[in-house]
Amino acid sequence: MDDKDFLAERFEENRAHLRAVAYRMLGSLSEAEDAVQEAWIKLSRSNADEVGNLGGWLTTVVGRVCLDMLRSRTHRRESPLESTRVPDPIVGSAEGDPEHESVQADSVGLALLVVLETLPPAERLAFVLHDMFAVPFDDIAPIVGRTPAAARQLASRARRRVRGQTPEPEADRAKQRAVVEAFLSASREGDFEALLRVLDPDVVLRADVGAGKLGVSQVVRGARAVAEQALRFRDFAHAGRLVSVNGGIGIVNVPEGRPLSVAGLTIADGRIIEMDILADPDRLARLDFEFLED
Repeated sequence: MDDKDFLAERFEENRAHLRAVAYRMLGSLSEAEDAVQEAWIKLSRSNADEVGNLGGWLTTVVGRVCLDMLRSRTHRRESPLESTRVPDPIVGSAEGDPEHESVQADSVGLALLVVLETLPPAERLAFVLHDMFAVPFDDIAPIVGRTPAAARQLASRARRRVRGQTPEPEADRAKQRAVVEAFLSASREGDFEALLRVLDPDVVLRADVGAGKLGVSQVVRGARAVAEQALRFRDFAHAGRLVSVNGGIGIVNVPEGRPLSVAGLTIADGRIIEMDILADPDRLARLDFEFLED
Protein backbone atom coordinates (compact mmCIF):
# COMPACT_ATOMS: atom_id res chain seq x y z
CA MET A 1 0.00 0.00 0.00
CA ASP A 2 1.52 3.35 -1.05
CA ASP A 3 1.28 6.59 0.94
CA LYS A 4 -1.72 7.89 -1.03
CA ASP A 5 -3.71 4.71 -0.48
CA PHE A 6 -2.82 4.70 3.21
CA LEU A 7 -3.94 8.33 3.52
CA ALA A 8 -7.21 7.56 1.71
CA GLU A 9 -7.84 4.64 4.04
CA ARG A 10 -7.34 6.81 7.12
CA PHE A 11 -9.66 9.43 5.66
CA GLU A 12 -12.36 6.83 5.05
CA GLU A 13 -12.12 5.82 8.70
CA ASN A 14 -13.20 9.37 9.56
CA ARG A 15 -15.74 9.91 6.78
CA ALA A 16 -18.89 9.01 8.78
CA HIS A 17 -17.86 11.32 11.62
CA LEU A 18 -17.07 14.16 9.23
CA ARG A 19 -20.39 13.73 7.45
CA ALA A 20 -22.19 13.91 10.81
CA VAL A 21 -20.37 17.15 11.66
CA ALA A 22 -21.15 18.69 8.27
CA TYR A 23 -24.81 17.63 8.34
CA ARG A 24 -25.35 19.26 11.72
CA MET A 25 -23.57 22.37 10.51
CA LEU A 26 -25.41 22.68 7.20
CA GLY A 27 -28.69 20.77 7.48
CA SER A 28 -28.12 19.64 3.89
CA LEU A 29 -27.04 16.13 2.92
CA SER A 30 -25.63 17.17 -0.46
CA GLU A 31 -23.73 20.15 0.96
CA ALA A 32 -22.42 17.94 3.75
CA GLU A 33 -20.96 15.57 1.17
CA ASP A 34 -19.41 18.54 -0.63
CA ALA A 35 -17.80 19.72 2.61
CA VAL A 36 -16.40 16.26 3.32
CA GLN A 37 -15.01 16.04 -0.19
CA GLU A 38 -13.38 19.45 0.23
CA ALA A 39 -11.73 18.18 3.40
CA TRP A 40 -10.27 15.26 1.45
CA ILE A 41 -8.89 17.64 -1.18
CA LYS A 42 -7.25 19.75 1.50
CA LEU A 43 -5.81 16.64 3.19
CA SER A 44 -4.44 15.25 -0.06
CA ARG A 45 -2.64 18.53 -0.69
CA SER A 46 -1.22 18.86 2.80
CA ASN A 47 1.75 17.27 4.54
CA ALA A 48 -0.25 14.69 6.47
CA ASP A 49 2.88 13.38 8.20
CA GLU A 50 2.90 16.55 10.30
CA VAL A 51 -0.68 16.00 11.50
CA GLY A 52 -0.66 14.37 14.92
CA ASN A 53 -4.41 13.95 15.41
CA LEU A 54 -5.89 13.35 11.98
CA GLY A 55 -9.48 13.07 13.21
CA GLY A 56 -9.27 16.36 15.06
CA TRP A 57 -7.53 18.07 12.16
CA LEU A 58 -10.18 16.90 9.69
CA THR A 59 -12.99 17.95 12.04
CA THR A 60 -11.67 21.51 12.21
CA VAL A 61 -11.14 21.57 8.44
CA VAL A 62 -14.74 20.48 7.83
CA GLY A 63 -15.89 23.05 10.38
CA ARG A 64 -14.04 25.83 8.54
CA VAL A 65 -15.44 24.72 5.17
CA CYS A 66 -18.97 24.60 6.58
CA LEU A 67 -18.59 28.03 8.16
CA ASP A 68 -17.65 29.49 4.77
CA MET A 69 -20.65 27.75 3.18
CA LEU A 70 -23.01 29.08 5.85
CA ARG A 71 -21.70 32.62 5.43
CA SER A 72 -22.12 32.38 1.67
CA ARG A 73 -25.67 31.08 2.14
CA THR A 74 -26.47 34.00 4.46
CA HIS A 75 -25.18 36.53 1.93
CA ARG A 76 -27.43 35.04 -0.77
CA ARG A 77 -30.61 35.41 1.28
CA GLU A 78 -33.03 37.85 -0.30
CA SER A 79 -36.39 36.89 1.24
CA PRO A 80 -37.76 36.37 4.74
CA LEU A 81 -39.25 33.11 3.42
CA GLU A 82 -35.77 31.68 3.99
CA SER A 83 -36.82 31.41 7.63
CA THR A 84 -39.15 28.56 6.64
CA ARG A 85 -36.34 26.44 5.24
CA VAL A 86 -36.64 22.86 6.46
CA PRO A 87 -33.33 20.97 6.67
CA ASP A 88 -32.82 17.78 4.69
CA PRO A 89 -34.30 14.88 6.66
CA ILE A 90 -32.63 11.52 7.15
CA VAL A 91 -35.37 9.14 6.08
CA GLY A 92 -35.59 5.40 6.60
CA SER A 93 -37.91 2.50 7.30
CA ALA A 94 -40.01 2.74 10.45
CA GLU A 95 -40.24 -1.00 10.72
CA GLY A 96 -36.84 -1.72 12.18
CA ASP A 97 -33.98 -2.58 9.85
CA PRO A 98 -31.29 -3.22 12.52
CA GLU A 99 -28.49 -1.75 10.41
CA HIS A 100 -30.51 1.35 9.62
CA GLU A 101 -31.56 1.84 13.23
CA SER A 102 -27.94 1.69 14.37
CA VAL A 103 -27.27 4.65 12.09
CA GLN A 104 -30.41 6.47 13.22
CA ALA A 105 -29.46 6.07 16.87
CA ASP A 106 -26.93 8.88 16.52
CA SER A 107 -29.06 11.12 14.31
CA VAL A 108 -30.06 14.60 15.42
CA GLY A 109 -33.73 15.52 15.54
CA LEU A 110 -35.18 17.62 12.75
CA ALA A 111 -36.64 20.07 15.30
CA LEU A 112 -33.14 20.80 16.61
CA LEU A 113 -31.80 21.30 13.08
CA VAL A 114 -34.58 23.80 12.43
CA VAL A 115 -33.43 25.82 15.45
CA LEU A 116 -29.79 25.57 14.34
CA GLU A 117 -30.86 27.12 11.03
CA THR A 118 -31.73 30.32 12.92
CA LEU A 119 -28.29 30.72 14.53
CA PRO A 120 -25.62 33.02 13.10
CA PRO A 121 -22.89 30.95 11.38
CA ALA A 122 -20.22 31.43 14.04
CA GLU A 123 -22.61 30.55 16.88
CA ARG A 124 -23.76 27.46 15.03
CA LEU A 125 -20.21 26.30 14.50
CA ALA A 126 -19.18 26.86 18.12
CA PHE A 127 -22.26 25.03 19.41
CA VAL A 128 -22.04 22.10 17.01
CA LEU A 129 -18.32 21.51 17.37
CA HIS A 130 -18.17 21.96 21.14
CA ASP A 131 -21.53 20.75 22.45
CA MET A 132 -22.07 17.94 19.95
CA PHE A 133 -18.52 16.81 19.19
CA ALA A 134 -16.51 17.97 22.21
CA VAL A 135 -14.03 20.04 20.18
CA PRO A 136 -12.06 22.28 22.59
CA PHE A 137 -12.59 26.03 22.36
CA ASP A 138 -8.85 26.43 21.77
CA ASP A 139 -9.40 24.62 18.44
CA ILE A 140 -12.65 26.42 17.62
CA ALA A 141 -11.23 29.92 18.21
CA PRO A 142 -8.97 30.07 15.11
CA ILE A 143 -11.83 28.89 12.87
CA VAL A 144 -14.11 31.78 13.90
CA GLY A 145 -11.27 34.28 14.31
CA ARG A 146 -11.95 34.83 18.02
CA THR A 147 -10.22 34.15 21.30
CA PRO A 148 -11.09 30.90 23.11
CA ALA A 149 -13.09 32.93 25.63
CA ALA A 150 -15.07 34.60 22.83
CA ALA A 151 -15.66 31.24 21.18
CA ARG A 152 -17.01 29.96 24.50
CA GLN A 153 -19.43 32.90 24.57
CA LEU A 154 -20.61 32.07 21.06
CA ALA A 155 -21.44 28.53 22.15
CA SER A 156 -23.11 29.80 25.31
CA ARG A 157 -25.40 32.16 23.38
CA ALA A 158 -26.29 29.39 20.95
CA ARG A 159 -26.96 26.98 23.81
CA ARG A 160 -29.43 29.37 25.42
CA ARG A 161 -31.30 29.81 22.16
CA VAL A 162 -31.39 26.08 21.49
CA ARG A 163 -32.66 25.29 24.99
CA GLY A 164 -35.29 28.00 24.74
CA GLN A 165 -36.64 26.90 21.37
CA THR A 166 -36.10 23.15 21.16
CA PRO A 167 -38.94 21.09 22.62
CA GLU A 168 -38.21 17.94 24.61
CA PRO A 169 -39.57 15.18 22.37
CA GLU A 170 -41.19 11.89 23.28
CA ALA A 171 -38.45 9.23 23.19
CA ASP A 172 -40.70 6.15 23.10
CA ARG A 173 -41.16 5.22 19.44
CA ALA A 174 -44.29 3.18 20.18
CA LYS A 175 -45.93 6.25 21.72
CA GLN A 176 -44.75 8.38 18.80
CA ARG A 177 -46.23 5.90 16.37
CA ALA A 178 -49.61 5.89 18.12
CA VAL A 179 -49.85 9.67 17.88
CA VAL A 180 -48.80 9.76 14.21
CA GLU A 181 -51.26 7.01 13.31
CA ALA A 182 -54.03 8.92 15.10
CA PHE A 183 -53.12 12.04 13.13
CA LEU A 184 -53.17 10.16 9.82
CA SER A 185 -56.48 8.48 10.65
CA ALA A 186 -58.12 11.78 11.58
CA SER A 187 -56.76 13.41 8.42
CA ARG A 188 -58.04 10.61 6.19
CA GLU A 189 -61.48 10.67 7.79
CA GLY A 190 -61.71 14.45 7.76
CA ASP A 191 -62.32 14.46 11.52
CA PHE A 192 -61.55 18.00 12.65
CA GLU A 193 -62.17 17.37 16.34
CA ALA A 194 -59.95 14.29 16.33
CA LEU A 195 -57.20 16.38 14.75
CA LEU A 196 -57.51 18.97 17.49
CA ARG A 197 -57.13 16.23 20.11
CA VAL A 198 -53.84 15.05 18.63
CA LEU A 199 -52.37 18.52 18.01
CA ASP A 200 -50.86 20.66 20.74
CA PRO A 201 -52.71 23.99 21.03
CA ASP A 202 -49.46 25.81 20.13
CA VAL A 203 -48.34 23.40 17.39
CA VAL A 204 -46.11 24.89 14.68
CA LEU A 205 -46.11 23.66 11.08
CA ARG A 206 -43.34 24.62 8.68
CA ALA A 207 -43.70 23.78 5.00
CA ASP A 208 -40.78 24.21 2.60
CA VAL A 209 -41.77 23.86 -1.06
CA GLY A 210 -38.53 25.26 -2.44
CA ALA A 211 -37.66 28.53 -4.14
CA GLY A 212 -39.47 29.28 -7.38
CA LYS A 213 -41.83 26.31 -7.08
CA LEU A 214 -45.62 26.31 -7.25
CA GLY A 215 -47.06 26.93 -3.82
CA VAL A 216 -45.76 28.99 -0.93
CA SER A 217 -43.33 28.12 1.84
CA GLN A 218 -45.06 28.97 5.06
CA VAL A 219 -45.30 28.72 8.81
CA VAL A 220 -48.68 27.83 10.32
CA ARG A 221 -49.26 28.19 14.07
CA GLY A 222 -51.99 26.86 16.35
CA ALA A 223 -54.02 23.65 16.42
CA ARG A 224 -57.05 24.96 14.55
CA ALA A 225 -54.99 26.44 11.71
CA VAL A 226 -52.88 23.29 11.38
CA ALA A 227 -56.01 21.07 11.48
CA GLU A 228 -57.56 23.14 8.71
CA GLN A 229 -54.36 22.72 6.70
CA ALA A 230 -54.49 18.95 7.24
CA LEU A 231 -58.07 18.81 5.99
CA ARG A 232 -57.15 20.88 2.95
CA PHE A 233 -54.68 18.16 1.99
CA ARG A 234 -56.94 15.31 3.12
CA ASP A 235 -56.64 13.43 -0.20
CA PHE A 236 -52.88 13.17 0.22
CA ALA A 237 -53.26 11.63 3.70
CA HIS A 238 -54.38 8.39 2.07
CA ALA A 239 -50.93 8.17 0.48
CA GLY A 240 -49.14 8.74 3.80
CA ARG A 241 -46.73 6.09 5.03
CA LEU A 242 -44.94 5.86 8.34
CA VAL A 243 -41.18 6.24 8.15
CA SER A 244 -38.29 7.09 10.42
CA VAL A 245 -37.31 10.76 10.08
CA ASN A 246 -34.11 11.62 11.94
CA GLY A 247 -34.75 8.85 14.41
CA GLY A 248 -38.41 9.67 15.10
CA ILE A 249 -41.65 8.56 13.46
CA GLY A 250 -42.61 10.71 10.49
CA ILE A 251 -44.70 10.56 7.33
CA VAL A 252 -43.86 10.33 3.64
CA ASN A 253 -46.65 11.02 1.15
CA VAL A 254 -46.17 8.81 -1.89
CA PRO A 255 -49.11 9.13 -4.32
CA GLU A 256 -48.53 6.79 -7.26
CA GLY A 257 -45.23 5.72 -5.71
CA ARG A 258 -43.58 9.13 -6.08
CA PRO A 259 -42.57 10.99 -2.91
CA LEU A 260 -44.49 14.25 -2.74
CA SER A 261 -43.46 15.35 0.75
CA VAL A 262 -41.79 14.12 3.91
CA ALA A 263 -42.76 15.32 7.38
CA GLY A 264 -40.78 15.14 10.57
CA LEU A 265 -43.06 15.25 13.61
CA THR A 266 -42.06 16.28 17.12
CA ILE A 267 -44.28 14.75 19.78
CA ALA A 268 -44.56 15.50 23.49
CA ASP A 269 -47.18 14.59 26.09
CA GLY A 270 -49.16 12.61 23.55
CA ARG A 271 -49.57 15.45 21.06
CA ILE A 272 -47.81 16.81 17.98
CA ILE A 273 -46.03 20.03 18.89
CA GLU A 274 -44.08 20.57 15.67
CA MET A 275 -44.39 19.49 12.03
CA ASP A 276 -41.54 20.15 9.58
CA ILE A 277 -42.53 19.34 6.02
CA LEU A 278 -40.19 19.23 3.03
CA ALA A 279 -42.05 19.38 -0.28
CA ASP A 280 -39.31 20.79 -2.50
CA PRO A 281 -39.26 18.46 -5.56
CA ASP A 282 -35.59 19.10 -6.28
CA ARG A 283 -34.45 18.24 -2.76
CA LEU A 284 -36.83 15.29 -2.45
CA ALA A 285 -35.37 13.86 -5.64
CA ARG A 286 -31.94 13.74 -3.99
CA LEU A 287 -33.16 11.71 -1.01
CA ASP A 288 -32.98 7.93 -0.93
CA PHE A 289 -36.48 6.47 -0.86
CA GLU A 290 -35.63 2.93 -1.94
CA PHE A 291 -36.88 1.61 1.39
CA LEU A 292 -40.43 2.50 0.32
CA GLU A 293 -40.55 -0.54 -1.95
CA ASP A 294 -42.82 -3.26 -0.56
